[in-house]
Amino acid sequence: MYNDLMRTTIEISEAHRAALMRLAAERGERGFSRIVGEAVDAYLSGLGLTEDRRDAARLRGVLSEDQARDLESRVRTLRENWR
Repeated sequence: MYNDLMRTTIEISEAHRAALMRLAAERGERGFSRIVGEAVDAYLSGLGLTEDRRDAARLRGVLSEDQARDLESRVRTLRENWR
């Protein structure tokens, strides 16, 4: 995952740096590059979720309250019986 590394410079607050150094030490790592890489991956993969949530928000109000309750009940039943 992090085989093709490239050096770069970013500006972060002292509080962020201290938290990253503390987390790196807890993980037994000397620096926090891997943690920053993981955070960037998580952020970028989350962008698609944001678009999905926006799409879902546009659908708010499309179903009546009764339809929404029925759908929620059916989804709950499906999840309970999921294998």
